[in-house]
Amino acid sequence: MVNQQMSGINQHFWAGKKVLITGHTGFKGSWLALWLNMLGVEVAGYALEPLTPNDNFVLTGLDKKINHHIGDIRNYDQLQEFFHAVNPKIVFHLAAQPLVRESYNAPKETYDINVGGTVNLLECCRQTESVKVIVNVTTDKCYENREWAWGYRENDRLGGYDPYSSSKACSELVTEGYRKSFFHPDSFATHGKSLASARAGNVFGGGDWQADRIVPDCIRALEQGEPIIVRSPHAVRPWQHVLEPLSGYLLLAQKMAENPASYAESWNFGPEESSFLSVGSLVDRIVRTWGEGSWQDHSKPGALHEANLLKLDISKAKSQLGWSPLWNIDKAIGETVAWYRQYPAGNMYDLCRRQITDYMNNSTS
Repeated sequence: MVNQQMSGINQHFWAGKKVLITGHTGFKGSWLALWLNMLGVEVAGYALEPLTPNDNFVLTGLDKKINHHIGDIRNYDQLQEFFHAVNPKIVFHLAAQPLVRESYNAPKETYDINVGGTVNLLECCRQTESVKVIVNVTTDKCYENREWAWGYRENDRLGGYDPYSSSKACSELVTEGYRKSFFHPDSFATHGKSLASARAGNVFGGGDWQADRIVPDCIRALEQGEPIIVRSPHAVRPWQHVLEPLSGYLLLAQKMAENPASYAESWNFGPEESSFLSVGSLVDRIVRTWGEGSWQDHSKPGALHEANLLKLDISKAKSQLGWSPLWNIDKAIGETVAWYRQYPAGNMYDLCRRQITDYMNNSTS
C-alpha cells in the first residue's frame, strides 16, 4: 500500500478516470502511463512507434495494458478521431521533438511537432466536451536563458536560442493564447476546462535511449567498455529522476480537477539545489555507481549553442501545490543504473512498479 500523504497523489481520485496521454511511447510518457495504470486509470495513448526494442514502453509490455494507438500529433484528423473515441476527462500532452541538437538538423519538423502539435492537441480538447483538465508538458528551456545563477520563475520572460527551446516557448504562448481566448479561468462555468503548462528539464531514468542525452550516452559507452564522450562537462543542469516531475504533473492535474480556476497556470518542477550539478560531476557519479568506466572531454569551441547554466525556481509548486522533490541525486542515479543493469533480462514491469511504489512511499534508501 502506498503512502498517499507522502506523495500527495490520491489513488481514490485517479481510480476509474479516463486519461489520454500524447507521447505515451516515449521515455517520460511510458513512465506516466505505467504510473496511471497502477492507480487504476483507463489510460489511452497516442504516439509514434517506440524508438528502440529496449524502450521502457516495450519492456514493460504497456501496449497490452492500456489503449495503445500509433499516430502522429501533426495529423489533426486522426488525433480528433481518437479523442472522440476515448472521451477523456484528463489530458497530458507529452508528444514532442525533444532534442536540442536534432532541432538544428530538422528545424521545420521541430516547429511542426512542438508548435503545430500543441495547436492540434488544444483544438481537439476544445472540441471534446468530456475534457476537463489539460496539462501541456514543455521544458525548462522555454525561458530566455541569461545564464543567471538563480532559478527562473514562471513569470520570467520566455525565449529560446535554438529551434527546440524556442519551439517550446512558442508552445507555451499557444497555451496562454488558448487559455485566455477559450479556457479563461474566470469563465470556467461556461467552458468547463482547466489548462496548465508544466516545465521541467534534464530528466533521466530507466528506459531512455535517445541520442545526445548524457545518461543514455553513458550507458551505451559503459555497456561497450568504451570511454564516455562528454561535449559540455562544465554545463550545470537541474538533474532529476523522471518520477519527480511526473509526480508534479499528477498532483497538478488533481488540483486542477478539484479547483479548476486556481491552478490553470504555468508550473516549474525541478530538483533541490543539491541536484544542480555539472555534466562532468553527473557522469562521475554514474561511473561510480556502475562500478567501472571513464569519460573524455570532447568540448569544442564553436560547437552548436547549448545553455551553459540553467536553473529552475520551484518555490511556487512547493507553496501552492504542496509538491517537492523526494529523491536526492544519488538515489535517482542508483535507481536509474538499476534499470539499465536489469533490462537485458527482458520484462521490466515489476522493477518499474517497485520504483514507483518506493517513490510514492518516499523511500530514500
